[in-house]
Amino acid sequence: MDLTPHAASAATTSPLRAPTRPAAISAVGLAKSYGDKVVLDGIDLTIPEGTVFALLGPNGAGKTTTVQILSTLLSASAGQARVAGHDITREPDAVRTAIGVTGQFAALDSLLNARENLLLMADLHHLDRREGRRRATELLRRFDLTDAATKPVATFSGGMRRKLDLAMTLVGDPRIIFLDEPTTGLDPRSRRTMWEIIRSLVADDGVTIFLTTQYLDEADQLADRIAVLDRGKLVAEGTADELKRRMPGGHIRLRFAGLDDLESAAAVFGAATPDRDALSLQIPGDGRIPTVRAVLDALDTASLQAESLTVHTPDLDDVFLALTGRPQHEERSPQARRSPDSRMENAR
Repeated sequence: MDLTPHAASAATTSPLRAPTRPAAISAVGLAKSYGDKVVLDGIDLTIPEGTVFALLGPNGAGKTTTVQILSTLLSASAGQARVAGHDITREPDAVRTAIGVTGQFAALDSLLNARENLLLMADLHHLDRREGRRRATELLRRFDLTDAATKPVATFSGGMRRKLDLAMTLVGDPRIIFLDEPTTGLDPRSRRTMWEIIRSLVADDGVTIFLTTQYLDEADQLADRIAVLDRGKLVAEGTADELKRRMPGGHIRLRFAGLDDLESAAAVFGAATPDRDALSLQIPGDGRIPTVRAVLDALDTASLQAESLTVHTPDLDDVFLALTGRPQHEERSPQARRSPDSRMENAR
């Protein structure tokens, strides 16, 4: 009995499903070159409103370039894109009004306190003083920073700085937020706090999140859809579960009480690999309920009983390595290093 899943090639993208919501971000043939060096090679994206989209890729894959183009900080060499319904080339000011950008490193004035940083951002967004104060108070409460409102930012922990940084992005009430490595350098508790904030922005406010991250578990936890970018091309896109199911290596492991039962089960499952020392049988499979049910039915038919059954599925690390052939690293192009703070730029 062969339960090996007939999956598509790992390096081929799955067909895009028609989104049930309007597109917050769409791109067709988006490309960027510097002379004869191609950084972004004609990518297509469709990101529905009110969802979290994660873009993964190794160093130099084009992640930062993609974010810079979509946030109007960099012009594309070819292709078209619309953000919040506006063409990024013809309507850059309208795009900037609709988005917020939070970079990997918190862009805060350490000489000011938390409230003063938020009021500075309110001024950049041309809010009147009353509305600016109201917005600052609301965001301090939402991010649990009220008690630290008058403390210098220089005294803040990493987690507090990241929360304030995201709060500053929200001063302009953006409908789309680009988050570049939002939890880099944070301890596990602070990371989970940021995850909850991100989830609430989507669930409660309907915000669309475009996330780049080097933490694959972060994409697994947060993203509705994930795309993998490698050498400027999208090599895969889908939900986390869809991407994992397309990877080889998933299997069901059965453990038996004795060698006779193991040998009998091995005869039932032709593609299985027995481990006689551990009295276990490894059966290729995708881990889905129908596959597990088929294994149990086959055991019942053969009047065999396993002592235990465990399902092993590939994780996003396996997906990433299979698609790119190398570990995940953060992209840092020369253009990204010398760019001004994009949030300040968009607020002006």
